[in-house]
Parts: sequence; C-alpha cells; structure tokens
Amino acid sequence: MERTFDTRPGEARPSRSQRNHEERVQHILRHAARVFREKGYEGASIRDISRASGVALSSLYYYCRNKQELLYRIEMFTFSRILERLEERLAGVEDPAEQLRVLVRNHLDYFLEHPDEMKVLAHEEDSLTGRERKEVDEIKRRYYKRAIGIYEALGTKNRVRQLQPRIAVLSLFGMMNWIYTWHRPQVDPGAEELARTISSIFLDGVLEGRDAAATARGRERLARRASQAGSALRASP
Repeated sequence: MERTFDTRPGEARPSRSQRNHEERVQHILRHAARVFREKGYEGASIRDISRASGVALSSLYYYCRNKQELLYRIEMFTFSRILERLEERLAGVEDPAEQLRVLVRNHLDYFLEHPDEMKVLAHEEDSLTGRERKEVDEIKRRYYKRAIGIYEALGTKNRVRQLQPRIAVLSLFGMMNWIYTWHRPQVDPGAEELARTISSIFLDGVLEGRDAAATARGRERLARRASQAGSALRASP
C-alpha cells in the first residue's frame, strides 16, 4: 500500500516527523491487510497484526484504537487512492470507450499491486459498522457513480444494447474484483494485457453494430497474440 508525499502548489511539505508517522501507519496497514486476508477479519487479532508488522502491541494502539479502525483505514485509503489515480489518468481523455479502458486499467493496476487489500475489500465489506461503514459506503458510491457516468456517456457516443446501466457496471466490477481468485503472476498476463481483454469483452457485450464489430476484431487480435505467446512458451526448453 504505497503512499506519496507530493504536494500541490501552495501546500506546505510535510515535516520529517509527519512523513515518518505516515510511513509507519502504511507499514501497519499493509501487514493488517495481509493478516485479514489470511485469517479473515473475525479470526484476526490485534496481537496477530502486532506480530506480523513487528510493531509492539502498546505502540500499535498509539496508531489505531482497535481492529475496526484498521479495516476502516485500509478501505478508505484504498478507495481514495484508486479514485485519485483514476481522475489523474482521465485528465484529457474525452472518448467514453477510452475512459472505460482507463478505468479498468487503473482498477487492475492497483489491485494486482495490492492483492491483500483486494481480497479484504471483496470479503470484509460487511464487517464495518457505524460511522466507519457509512464513510466507506459513501466513497464506494462515488466510485460507482463515476463508472456509471462513463457508461452513460458511452451510450451518447455509440449504439449500446438496452441494458440496465447498474447491471452492466456491476458486472464489470464483478469481472475485475474476483481476479485474485484465479490470477497467477507466473503464468497470467499483467494489468495492461488483462485490462485490454476485460475492456474488449465488456465493450463487445454492450455495444451494437459497427462498434461491437470493431471491438470483436480487437479481441480476435488479442486472442491471436495470446495463442502466439502460448506457442512460444511451449516451444521454449
């Protein structure tokens, strides 16, 4: 779970102590996500996270009140970072189909770099309660609305099938969010190739006519490249 300390014009740079504090927090959150992934939220304890992170139990409570705060901060940081990176990458991109490809690539880039967080977000969404749950739900709605906006813009520039936007977009997130259950970095393609494939499958499913045909041709080119890569691997000693 990376963190950058870039500042915008006019902003004061964080002090060394602030950077050290933030780096320690990110260190704890990375290990907390791994523990939650391995043991599940209910099965994990603060003591487990202390051991995994190498941070003394007494020191750990300086950075967080309890286990729920750790899960809340993992989820808030993850969705905030994904949205921030998405807006940066969408700057200057006007074509809705390309915007959708950017959204898919951005999502996969982050989650393939952070598989522990990916599984935690997929499995522990009901573990939060109260204010923390409301705040996480709100940032998730922001992300969902951004995706819905891209999908609806797609319909203004292209002929799309008569599908409910909610079902189409949630189906796309379903494809992306469950990659961790089968993706193996040693044999499966990375984020760039996966994003092209998933975007192609999705666009081919929602577009009509010439738009769908063009997307299908792109998918066929991807299949040929994958076949060629597979043949090369089989031929290698």
